[in-house]
This record gives sequence, structure tokens and C-alpha cells, in this order.
Amino acid sequence: MSKVSVLIVAAGEGRRFGAAKQFALLGGETLLDRCLGTFEMDGAVDEIILVLPDPGQRDSLRGNYRKIVSVVKGGARRQDSVRNGFRELRARDEDIVLVHDGVRPLVDGELINRVILEASRSGAAVPVLALEDTVKEVRDGSVALTHDRSRLFRVQTPQGFLYGVLKKALEAAARDGFYGTDEAVLVERIGGRVNVVDGDPRNIKVATPLDLRIAEAMLGP
Repeated sequence: MSKVSVLIVAAGEGRRFGAAKQFALLGGETLLDRCLGTFEMDGAVDEIILVLPDPGQRDSLRGNYRKIVSVVKGGARRQDSVRNGFRELRARDEDIVLVHDGVRPLVDGELINRVILEASRSGAAVPVLALEDTVKEVRDGSVALTHDRSRLFRVQTPQGFLYGVLKKALEAAARDGFYGTDEAVLVERIGGRVNVVDGDPRNIKVATPLDLRIAEAMLGP
């Protein structure tokens, strides 16, 4: 039976938000607590590694969530934070690793389990949403190209990988000094296949105060 480990990356300083947004309140709970609570309650998840800007809160968080096995300090960039958390894992190549943004508070169990199932089957999986707007490439203030939006998708987290697949991708990126915008691109650049599953429109990333208001509306009264 494969073990499922979750890296929750919540090490951002929230410069655009004006504060560390993972600790902003949504319906009386922090964004981070909402993420932790969902993974804590998911029967497929075995353990959680939490990456914070300051791991000084580890004792209080561990007291609330029994699945947290390690709390580590984030790095200078997101990929550094993921690597710091990944080092804490004790896993086999066939085990599953999920990487989730700590500011996606409305993630649910159905999405988590879709990613787990596809990652276990194919080695790497990401949830995606189709684009509704036309996408244009702009250069020097003018439209250079209009892209076929039927082939373009927005990517969410959690992203899921076999431990051995993500380990190889992270090691190659560190060796080459390469930084990507997500973990999937690290797998792609070493020739790995990344499959997709249906994302969830409610699973928004809270990056601005407006995003928080949208999340509040989605949460309802």
C-alpha cells in the first residue's frame, strides 16, 4: 500500500496581500487551518509536512493536527521551500507526494483523491481548469499572437507525484540551477509525463484581498 504524504507550502510573506496571507481569516479560521483541516480529515492522507516562514508555531499546530510530522522553514523561493519540505520525507519511490498551496483554503476531498488516483497510476498528475477568455500574446504593446484556448488550461494544486519521480525532478532542477513556476514543470523538463484531472473552480488561490472576498462569497453564510 502506497503512503500518501502532503507538503503544504505556506512560507510566503504576502507582499501583494499586505501580510502573510496564509494566516488571514476566512469564516473564522485561517486559510492555512482550512487547508490543514481538509487534509487531516482525508482518509487517504497519511502525513503532512508543513513549510512556514517561521516554524516557531510548530508546537501549537502539531497539537491541533495529528498528521503533521514535520514543520520546516521555507526558502528564498517557492521551489526552495518545496525542496526543504521534501527533504523531511521518508518514502519509497512508489509512495505518493502531494504539493499544495497553503493559500488554497477551499480544496476538497474529491479533488485530492482524483489527484492521488491519477498520480498513483501515471506517476504525475495536476488538476486543471479550462480557460474561458481568449488568450493573446503581447509584445511591445501589441498583439503578436492569439492562442488556441482549447489547448490552454489553468493549473491548480494539489499536484501529485510518485516520490521517485519528484525526487529526480527536484534533484535535476537543483543541479542545473533551474526554477519553475510549479512542480509539474520540473517533471516535464526531464522528460516526464504529467497527466491532468478535472480541477475545481472553488479551489482558488488567495493572492489578493479581492481573492479573499471571493473565497468568502464561495464559502457562503
